[in-house]
Amino acid sequence: MASKDWATFPEYVSARSAALHRAAYLMVGDVGLAQDLVQEALIRTYVAWPRLHTPANAEAYTRKAITTIAIDWSRRKARWAERPSDRPPDTGTPGHADGVDEQTWLWQCLRQLPTRQRVAIVLRYYEDLTEAQTAEAMGCAIGTVKSTVSAGMARLRVLVGPSRMPHEPGEVVAP
Repeated sequence: MASKDWATFPEYVSARSAALHRAAYLMVGDVGLAQDLVQEALIRTYVAWPRLHTPANAEAYTRKAITTIAIDWSRRKARWAERPSDRPPDTGTPGHADGVDEQTWLWQCLRQLPTRQRVAIVLRYYEDLTEAQTAEAMGCAIGTVKSTVSAGMARLRVLVGPSRMPHEPGEVVAP
């Protein structure tokens, strides 16, 4: 990508918008807020476009912008609020509907985490970023990512229960 090639920006937006919206939604839990978040991040990316020389730089820049804005907005809390569910999770027989219920219930548990823990887990496990990439996106040290993810996963284990918790990559699971 040439440093002043503005024509490539719409191509980038078209190619990456769906993935950026999914990640933003997982971070904030609201479709409208996720759209606003991505729009704000893309505005920042557009302004920085002449400095971003490769698609990888644009992707990293946009992801960092989304992460920073999500954390900043959560600190203000005036823009959005957590909406916990008062319905207990369904426990039925395995099947498609049950899988959807399970995902919804797990999502509700994830939403109970503090924003930074939720963001770290989404970047690390949903976006499948390395610890270094997650640290770069969050603007913190790798050790902070490790401790934030660890604290978030520990809290999720309490909320979900150890027998229903997905296992972390590389974790040894006892039979």
